[in-house]
Amino acid sequence: MIDLKELHSRYDEIKENIANRGMTVDLDGIMRMQERRSTLIREAEDLRKQRNENTRQMKQKLTPEQRSGLIEAGKQLKNQIAEIEQELASREDEFFSEASLIPNFAHPDAPVGKEEKDNLELRRWGTPRAFDFSPRDHIELSDALDLIDFDAAVKVTGTKFYYLMNEAVILELALQRYALDILRDHGFQLMMTPDMAKQSVAAGIGYQPRGQESNIYTVEDTDLCLVGTAEITLGGYHANEIIDEKKLPVRYAGISHCFRKEAGAAGQYSKGLYRVHQFSKVEMLALCAPEDSQKLHQEMVEIEEEIFQGLEVPYRVVDTCTGDLGAPAYRKFDLEAWMPGRGEHGGWGEITSTSNCTDYQARNLQIRSKGASGTSLVHILNGTAVAVSRAYISLLENHQQADGSIRIPEKLVPYTGFKEISRKS
Repeated sequence: MIDLKELHSRYDEIKENIANRGMTVDLDGIMRMQERRSTLIREAEDLRKQRNENTRQMKQKLTPEQRSGLIEAGKQLKNQIAEIEQELASREDEFFSEASLIPNFAHPDAPVGKEEKDNLELRRWGTPRAFDFSPRDHIELSDALDLIDFDAAVKVTGTKFYYLMNEAVILELALQRYALDILRDHGFQLMMTPDMAKQSVAAGIGYQPRGQESNIYTVEDTDLCLVGTAEITLGGYHANEIIDEKKLPVRYAGISHCFRKEAGAAGQYSKGLYRVHQFSKVEMLALCAPEDSQKLHQEMVEIEEEIFQGLEVPYRVVDTCTGDLGAPAYRKFDLEAWMPGRGEHGGWGEITSTSNCTDYQARNLQIRSKGASGTSLVHILNGTAVAVSRAYISLLENHQQADGSIRIPEKLVPYTGFKEISRKS
């Protein structure tokens, strides 16, 4: 959530930011709610003062008539205060619910746009491979090598689920361990997080647990949801805490399963493992002083690049446009891998993203730091180290061989124990 004290002073900026993100938020209605809330708070405070004065007068020497009048006045004040407090509670719930829809401010250099084509390419690494044979996509390769069974998953669980088999299981675990070792070398504390979180924590991070816009599953008859990313559980780790500023920045690397509805996600590029309801991910999350967040953001992008350079996967870095930032993000950079199986000539597909959410999430979760100058909200950043399902796509499709085998990048071999995946005899 943004600082709601700034609704009036930054009104034009907030309204323009909402428009640039392609969002629909009733800013004027929210401000009217804020005014009504303020009025109720003032009225409640005034009535409490009257009640305190009434109580003070009751302690004085009074005639029976005077005491009777004060008692009656006290009852009326008590009822009035109760009515206002009840309305205030209702109005506050509505106000904060609507205000939470206001997105974070966007970085002034973030490209303004609403579609993927509006993202700004910053740089590339590696060269898409020129095959001397017709490359296949990861679905064909996996089927031929007996690595994934989508059909059995449809029977047992439904569409967009899958069984990993044989070397694919080893590859799944190898990618996680490979990423964790790199992150540990960069000073990240390793975590294995719960796969569920309270809905209030998910909402604090910026995920809507309920409603048509929600992309995460809730657990019936509880206040829990299945996490769509370890960003939720890592972000909630320090909720309602004050951190010694000398300990900042704090860096975490969390493993979790991720569960997503992927509602409305369809199309030729969503097939196979690209958009699924469950996958494993190693997520980075950092908390830092506000003045350090933009530098730390660049460092996290560089870590993502280090991971995929080691996997020998060609990629490009893009500066994400305002319409695709997500409400909490101030700025977001994506790595898009070259995927030879995309269409006739291949194409780019997102494999990681890293976002600087400034103090937006910290305000929701009340995470502060304390130093000589007092307390202040921290800045929170997140980034994908490895979303295993998409890393799997890029590995298989870029390292496929003419005979249908898959070459394992040299840096991944110590984690797999084999140099290639080939057809069973």
